Amino acid sequence: MLGLAIVASFLGVQSSLAESKPNIIVFLTDDQGYNDVGCFGSPDIKTPNFDRMAKESMLFKSAYVGSPVCGPSRSALMTGSYPIRIGEPKNTKSLHTVPHTQELMIPEVLKPMGYSTAIIGKWHAGEAKTKGDPNSQGFDYFFGTPKYNGVTKLIEQTKLRAPLMRNKEVVVEAIEQKEMDQLTTMYTEEAVKFITENKEKPFFLYLAHNMPHVPLGVSDKFRGKSEGGFYGDVIMELDWSMGVIMKTLKDLKLDENTLIVFVSDNGPWIEKVIGDHAGHADPLRGAKMMSWEGGPRVPCIMRWPGHIPAGKISDALITTMDLLPTFAGLSGASLPDDLVLDGKDIKPLITGATEQSPHQYYYYYCYTHLQAIRDERWKLVLPRKKDPNWMGWWGRMIEEVKEVQLYDLDNDLGEMTNVAAAHPEVVNRLMKQVETARADLGDYDRIGQGARFFDQGKKRPKLVKTKKKRNQ
Repeated sequence: MLGLAIVASFLGVQSSLAESKPNIIVFLTDDQGYNDVGCFGSPDIKTPNFDRMAKESMLFKSAYVGSPVCGPSRSALMTGSYPIRIGEPKNTKSLHTVPHTQELMIPEVLKPMGYSTAIIGKWHAGEAKTKGDPNSQGFDYFFGTPKYNGVTKLIEQTKLRAPLMRNKEVVVEAIEQKEMDQLTTMYTEEAVKFITENKEKPFFLYLAHNMPHVPLGVSDKFRGKSEGGFYGDVIMELDWSMGVIMKTLKDLKLDENTLIVFVSDNGPWIEKVIGDHAGHADPLRGAKMMSWEGGPRVPCIMRWPGHIPAGKISDALITTMDLLPTFAGLSGASLPDDLVLDGKDIKPLITGATEQSPHQYYYYYCYTHLQAIRDERWKLVLPRKKDPNWMGWWGRMIEEVKEVQLYDLDNDLGEMTNVAAAHPEVVNRLMKQVETARADLGDYDRIGQGARFFDQGKKRPKLVKTKKKRNQ
């Protein structure tokens, strides 16, 4: 974690920014599939508030996360970098890549610019009760769970109970189903309170819902109310939550100066693993923990009245790693010159100044394993073994790929037809870029030159090198 005084010395004000800094809300859902929103094509889950948001906003059909699993995805969102770039030393084979505590995170960028900062919901981007807890990473306020959900007996017959915390104090020692059923409502009420209390100054709210991650929980007011079963009830309540947030902003006359980003942290669990707790990624292939499109490609909508064109649908490739540099620009913060980010400032794209993605390539890292690469049109899938032994039981989710495969995402979104033999020049070009990525970021069997914290003998960026130890 960067001491805020040290961070502030690097964060300058850009004179071209408008006088009024926008409020920023990231509304993150957990394991919500690409097809689990009405405006993304769900046939039986009604989401009137998300749909209304899309009509008033920009909907992104090619939005990606940094990893198709919770912890690494959230770390990528918070830091603007692929998890393999910012992980703790010797963490090349971990399922949940933990970001180094000296990484710069979004609230640490915004707080010196005058923002009040809060995370309400699931953190899972560091360790609770360590230097990696939310309050040590720039958040003024934390209410939620530090890691996973509550009782989990769906896969390995293990029972994991998460605590519910307020800042560093434990509110509920071990969440049971009765608390799970109320989480979405509790988080929404906490969010409304934070927005209301901070209406006179810019704020950053990271509303990171636990739902619809297993085990599912839903309040009585939505139980049995949807046409999509238990899972549909849960999504219906999340849609209600978004409606409450948008109404609160309007009632407080904050909606025109507030950017809301709705996005999921990765694709859904699939039915063969957890039955009726599963989501839907149609028409995409694959799901959570997979590098097929259904894993890292997620629903995403951005709303900022008067700034983001209403009713716009974008096919441009964006990632959640773009949020940190974009928010920095909107807040007037200048990032350290020696800080390498994988995310890009997408303000020109979201405001309609351009329709072109700033990304030439996207890398499909499944955990710390580079499994595929795409450009604007083509996706190259790399050979891989089934059930890699370094991944433990999670490896059973990995499908074997015996040869290089190429898919035309413009015409084959479901990745059904391998056209590698017909386009050898595309395969060769993308394979060269694969080696570039491996050299910079690394892979499960190697450490990249650009991986910041693996090599203890390597100099770290200046913002870390000059950091003073905090008294704790």
